[in-house]
Amino acid sequence: MRRLKRNDPERGHSILEFALISLPTVLLLLGVVVVGINLGRSVQVAQICRDAGSMYVRGVDFSTTAPQQLLARLGQSMNLQTSGGDGRVILSKVRFIPDNSCGAPGDPGYATCTVGKHVLMQRIQFGNTSLPGTHFPTAGAVTLDGQGNVANYATDPNAVINNFAATLQLKANEMSFVSEVYFQTLDVSMPGIQASPGIYAQAFF
Repeated sequence: MRRLKRNDPERGHSILEFALISLPTVLLLLGVVVVGINLGRSVQVAQICRDAGSMYVRGVDFSTTAPQQLLARLGQSMNLQTSGGDGRVILSKVRFIPDNSCGAPGDPGYATCTVGKHVLMQRIQFGNTSLPGTHFPTAGAVTLDGQGNVANYATDPNAVINNFAATLQLKANEMSFVSEVYFQTLDVSMPGIQASPGIYAQAFF
C-alpha cells in the first residue's frame, strides 16, 4: 500500500514562532531580574541612610574617621567606603530663620511662622564624591570648617537652601538633620532598561 506525501505549508512555523517570541521574552525576564535586584538594594540603601541619620541626629561626629568607618562597615555589601567606592553619604543640618515680619520670640504667631529662609548650618560628605550630590544645594558656595560647619550661616546669602521648603517646611528656628545617600549599581545595569543606574535615599530627623 502506497502512502502519499502531502505538502504541509505550515511545517516549520512553530519553530519560527518560537524564535520570534523567545527573544523579547528573554529580554523581559532579564529586565525583571535587573529591576528585582535593584528593588532589594533600594531597601539596603534606605537602611544605610536611616542608620547614618539616626547616628547623626544623636551627635555622632561624622567629620572624624571612626564614625565614617563604622558606617562603611554597615554598608560594605554595597561597597561603601570612606573614600571612593560605590556610595556617597551627605549629612546636612538645616535651620529655618524667620523673617523680621514675624516679630520677635513670644509674639503671637512667631512660633508657627513660615516666612523666612532655610539655611545650611553644617554639611559633611564622604565616600565617592564624584557621584551625584545633594538634592538640597545652597544658593552659592559656602565656607566650611573642619567639622563641616558653615561660617556665618545666618547672614550669608549663599547658605540659603531655596528648595528645602518644598520637601519639609520648618517653623521658626527649628532644625532638621538630613541624611542622603547615593549608590551606583553598575554590575546590574542593562542598556535600554536602566541607562544610568543608581539608587538614592533621604531621611529627615
